[in-house]
Amino acid sequence: MNASRLTFGIYPLGVAGTPTGLAVGPKDDYAQIQSALRDLRGETNVVLPRNYMIYTGPASTAKLQSIAETYLHNGQLGDLTIGCMQTPDIDLPGWLEFVRTLIRQYGVHLASLQITNEPNLTFMEGSKPYVLQALVEGVLAAKREARELDLPLHIGFGSVPESPVALPHFWERLAELGGNDFVNAIDFVGHNFYVDVFEEPLDLKDIPASVERTLRDLREKHLVAAGIPAAVPIRVTENGWPTGRNPFVQAERSYERQAAVLETVIRTVDRLREELHITQYVLFGLRDADSSKDDLFHQFGIVRDDYSPKPAYDTFKRLIRELGN
Repeated sequence: MNASRLTFGIYPLGVAGTPTGLAVGPKDDYAQIQSALRDLRGETNVVLPRNYMIYTGPASTAKLQSIAETYLHNGQLGDLTIGCMQTPDIDLPGWLEFVRTLIRQYGVHLASLQITNEPNLTFMEGSKPYVLQALVEGVLAAKREARELDLPLHIGFGSVPESPVALPHFWERLAELGGNDFVNAIDFVGHNFYVDVFEEPLDLKDIPASVERTLRDLREKHLVAAGIPAAVPIRVTENGWPTGRNPFVQAERSYERQAAVLETVIRTVDRLREELHITQYVLFGLRDADSSKDDLFHQFGIVRDDYSPKPAYDTFKRLIRELGN
């Protein structure tokens, strides 16, 4: 693997989150998913599937282990993100045992494990008062378990950009709680961001500046505030541009525009790769949740829900060949 090039990944499934719940549609076809991943990878490139689990307490463990078995059986255990959304409070021993058990059972099949997805987003994990404790203790437990088992498993955590819905003082509080052991346990910081998706449409020429501002804010401001050094890589762990209709501003979003925006974003990430130490780009996502629904939350895919490609599919494949490991 060439460390000077980006590693690419993709969310391979159909279900997508919305402000009011989940966007769902036809069932995932794992044979089609595997075929698409092989095609995107070609003979030499890396494209890692990125999937999710959400721990909601001890009662959820059996269900999550079943999901992990499904991912394993269908070749979808590449990069895994686990969130913690217990109510009303955290069962810390149960959460940490879940993290350790997951590594013991599936660590040999994983490239990385991300502890929390969007911990500084106020209507997601950031809504929980224990989120920083779950993040810090989860990372430390994961790193200890991986080291004891001598697994080359990368451990990190997630984040989103500063905004009116971001958790105030998140990075400063993380520095206070984390300490040196936490910083030394981090192999990467994931960042989820979406440019020109939920707001008034941007001109294509303005998109690189928006991407660069987001990534510079993370590297030069927020990670510094958290005491996380420049040696720790950034991963773009969720990024995409859906087709369909934007329900907020009623703008129509074409297949051709999707391809153009994604190429602009990915090339900007690649341009900043060495300066800001960015090692991975993960696209959200492979397929639409439901292509018959015209709102953007159902159409994040670069293929339709029947796995027929949109123009962005070939664009993404071409960029993997040109820029990827």
